[in-house]
Amino acid sequence: MTRECALLLPRVCAALADPRQPGSDDTCLEKLLDWFRNLTAFDPTVQLVQDNPCLTEFITSVLALPEPSPSILSFTLRLAGILAASENRFQHLQQEKLLVRLFGRDGPLNSAVWEDSSVRSGWVVGVHNMMHHQPALHFLCNGGGIDVIFALQGDPSLFVASAASQLLVHMLTLSVESETTKPVSTKDCDWPACAQMIIKRIEDSLRSSSTSHIKQSLKLLTNLFGSCRATWTEVLWLGIAKQIESFLTEETVQAQHMLVNLLLNMTRSPVFRDSEGSFWALVTSALEHLTPLQAGPLAAGILRLYKCPQDVRIQALTVLLQPMDCILRAASQPLEYAGLLDESVSDPITVESLLSSKSSCASLLCQTLAHLEELLSLIRLRVDLPYTSLLCSLVTILQFCNGFLSPASPLGSTISRILINCFRVQRSALDVVAALSERKGCDTLIESLFDVLLAYLESPNTSPTVLKKAFQATSKWLVRLQELSCSNSQGQTEKILEAVFLVLQKRLCSPCWEVRDSSLEFLTVLIKCLRDHDEFRQSLLSSEVPRLTENLLEDPESYVRASAVTAVGHLAFITCFAPESPVVGNQYDKENTVAKLQEILSADPEGFPRRAVISIFIKWLRQGCTGQLEDTGQFVSRVIQTVEHDLDWEVRLGGLELISVFCSQTVCQLSLPKCPYAPVSSAVTSSIHGDELLQIFCQAKVFSFLFRSLCDCDKPVGQRACDILLGLRSNFYPVSTLKDSQGTRDSPAGHGVAWLQRTLRQGSLAQNFPTDGGNGVDFQDPESMMLALGTIDLEELHDELNKSSDHVEKSPQSLLQDILATVGTIEENEADCY
Repeated sequence: MTRECALLLPRVCAALADPRQPGSDDTCLEKLLDWFRNLTAFDPTVQLVQDNPCLTEFITSVLALPEPSPSILSFTLRLAGILAASENRFQHLQQEKLLVRLFGRDGPLNSAVWEDSSVRSGWVVGVHNMMHHQPALHFLCNGGGIDVIFALQGDPSLFVASAASQLLVHMLTLSVESETTKPVSTKDCDWPACAQMIIKRIEDSLRSSSTSHIKQSLKLLTNLFGSCRATWTEVLWLGIAKQIESFLTEETVQAQHMLVNLLLNMTRSPVFRDSEGSFWALVTSALEHLTPLQAGPLAAGILRLYKCPQDVRIQALTVLLQPMDCILRAASQPLEYAGLLDESVSDPITVESLLSSKSSCASLLCQTLAHLEELLSLIRLRVDLPYTSLLCSLVTILQFCNGFLSPASPLGSTISRILINCFRVQRSALDVVAALSERKGCDTLIESLFDVLLAYLESPNTSPTVLKKAFQATSKWLVRLQELSCSNSQGQTEKILEAVFLVLQKRLCSPCWEVRDSSLEFLTVLIKCLRDHDEFRQSLLSSEVPRLTENLLEDPESYVRASAVTAVGHLAFITCFAPESPVVGNQYDKENTVAKLQEILSADPEGFPRRAVISIFIKWLRQGCTGQLEDTGQFVSRVIQTVEHDLDWEVRLGGLELISVFCSQTVCQLSLPKCPYAPVSSAVTSSIHGDELLQIFCQAKVFSFLFRSLCDCDKPVGQRACDILLGLRSNFYPVSTLKDSQGTRDSPAGHGVAWLQRTLRQGSLAQNFPTDGGNGVDFQDPESMMLALGTIDLEELHDELNKSSDHVEKSPQSLLQDILATVGTIEENEADCY
């Protein structure tokens, strides 16, 4: 602790303990606790409380108040816990009789202020803070604290209840791991005293008739097995396993989801995962006895495990696929897709009844589909999914949802009526359809799949959110179709593409802006993935889609204009920048496209379209679409002159990224080092290439924008500009020559550069930044910019720009001053209100 803080701390403690003062801000109190945590973390001695007696005086003063503020009392409890986290300070506070008055029976526990949840929370957190050694453990166990914590598991405040459960886990772990001298067994006498108290309470709760107590103990065990991987947890489990298993069949205890969470945490623990005992038998029993809706999360969790008995994994997969199997059977599909499963884990009637109920059908399907999508996203699955039958089931669900399927079975008719226009199920099914595009084995169903996808794209009943999902699935399967086109007839691919663009033309003219936006996003994805395929390019350019897309650059909705900009920018790779553009005539003239986008960049009132334009220009530049070096320099110059005054900082940042790409490419083209900003020798710097490089940058007005951006009011802009300048400087000045350049300030340009350096030090406070040669700074003069790069201390500017905005205010001294200012005890802040 610094001397300044030590002088301020007594006044802060006195102010906080004074009931006449207004309460300090809770954020300041939290920061104060963080400071004390840092002070005590690496110093277990009693010196902190001995050197600062104001701390114990503060605790005593708060305890002496007849009606302390709940927030101050909560703060005091947590502070005392932090101080008591080391044995030495714990003993010191014990001698002062402070801990028993705070955490014992005669403390806040039996006062009216205990009704405030913040005080109960402070008590639990305070106990947790000090629970790092045996004296603290025995103090609480012997003082009746265990009963209090168990009671707080049922606190109406969820935060307090959760904190109490976590505290019990911590205490049990601390007791067993710090007090045992030999491995524990199932006999009570082998457990340490504190651990035995906690375990007995858990066992009593599990055997009780109170559902709330049972659920609290299940949650405690879930936390324990999720955080502790020690072998003694298996000994604890063996004592309660039978009781836990009985809950699977007891209808009076509705705690199935808690059982699932408990078993999932145990499957992740190597203690149980690698065991050959009864644990996996219990998991199997759970999969059999729980309903599909309850067992779904457990089955999905098992399938994600790296290590698991294969028979359990197959059973989990069967549970997960049961609803999909039922869908196929209900639809009376052809024999080869009659079902997914040879046999069921649970009674098929249970699944059928859930799918026949309006209240559970959508929930069961959405849960199942979400788990399947998650499994399909895994790089490696430990079990083989029947992809073809699964896709057939998904197609059936989508047909049920839009009424395109008239099943013959009564069950199918019931499910169809429930699912008609069910957006939740449609979205979930389309997500899984999209995920299946990356799996092999579904190729035989491509034609029927596209029939369904196109039906969704065409239907006026398809909601905008479902349409977006349908577009995503269609784009993925179109990519898959192109991969298979070498083995399929081109006629099928062309037919599907023609149908897709016909639908897209209609959707681009939709009165709903979300639909227009999704359509443009879909088009952009297709161009990104398929622009190198002849069939795609021909189908696209023979449709009305390019013209309609360009028209949407003037859409009244800014989101749509932004998406149109992105689509037009990618469309240009086919219409303008392709080596042999298939377009005839001037319809897609490159200069016209660039001019339209530059007009949006300079005149669009909304930020989204302008950001989209600068992103497209960066993409064009990266892919070498802006012509020869001279043309590129002019293009970059026009763009940065537009964006440097843009009010949107992300647009200005995009302008800097454009400069970065331009500089990198220019350096490479002029035969300088391939690494964009690699330092070069003085011989190279003085060569014709170095002079030409500097001349190009000056003509493009790069330096004016870069130096101006160093004073930008938005820090990310200044930081990026500084990074680019540091990179550029390394191309002209080897590190060894930087100091020599400091003595060139008497040159003709030296005075202007010196003025520029003083201006840059003002940062965002700089006024009237010179951009046109004012104050002797000529940003288009290579000699002046060479001097500026070598003279201005960019490292110092870099350090300043990368300091956090509160690097002064977040110091402990500033925090203490803030607290004093809040309660009004700093003399210079005191004023006579009269």
